[in-house]
Amino acid sequence: MSGSNEHGGTGAALAPLLAVRDLTVERGGRIVVEDATFSVGPGELVAVVGPNGAGKSSLFSALLGLIPSSGSVELAGAFAYVPQHGPSQLSFPVTAFDVALMGAYRRVGLLRRAGREERARALQALERVGLADRARSPFGELSGGQRQRVLLARALVQQGSVLLLDEPLSGVDAVSEEAIFVALAAERSEGRSALIATHDLAFARGRCTQALLLNRRVHSSGLPKEALTSVTLRAAYGERLVVLEDLGLIDEGSHHHEGEHGHEHAHEHGRDDHDHGQHGHAH
Repeated sequence: MSGSNEHGGTGAALAPLLAVRDLTVERGGRIVVEDATFSVGPGELVAVVGPNGAGKSSLFSALLGLIPSSGSVELAGAFAYVPQHGPSQLSFPVTAFDVALMGAYRRVGLLRRAGREERARALQALERVGLADRARSPFGELSGGQRQRVLLARALVQQGSVLLLDEPLSGVDAVSEEAIFVALAAERSEGRSALIATHDLAFARGRCTQALLLNRRVHSSGLPKEALTSVTLRAAYGERLVVLEDLGLIDEGSHHHEGEHGHEHAHEHGRDDHDHGQHGHAH
């Protein structure tokens, strides 16, 4: 999907950061992702769109190496991951800074104290998401949108070349949504890319540089205005799609909680590909 476009994506001459070929995932005896093939260039913001149960979370889990899959994934650098939710016990005594600093554990290890460089990076990440002034605030006392921004800051501390964000805008207020988008724009300007699992078709069409329409298989990919047409969306969503003349296309099932065979969120640590070199794996 790499290539230049009106949303500000990068040129086709640049090598992709991520190249996925024939990726297939089977869970519980059923294929949930089949022969997915796509690539992501530097600076791209890719909307991964599809109905509940389409395989979006399974795709992310397979990319992170957390569940078995076949096919190949070639990644220049490392993944960083943003789940839908943070620590489940909001009363747990950790601050926004503590959560952001957790992103450094992959490099320094769980048993070694984070040094000055890692702590500075955590503060910089909180500043990027607009929460530097809330660094010492208890994580559980932040609003839902602010907590999601802290989780993004934690991912930024991981210094991945490709960010995977699982429904980061779900239930997020307008201020936090804009802050997330601004932070991602800054990351993209530095050559990193992001894949966002989303139900928001207006966001995918209006703010993303590329779109990947998934329902078990990849129905279409490319520029959002070309990949997310009424024809391709009806093919992927079926009867769940409602066409409204003034409001666009709405997924009737998008308000339901997504859980693909009991696995909703990929683990936060993900695949650890060091030194931003070209890595591949065949399953």
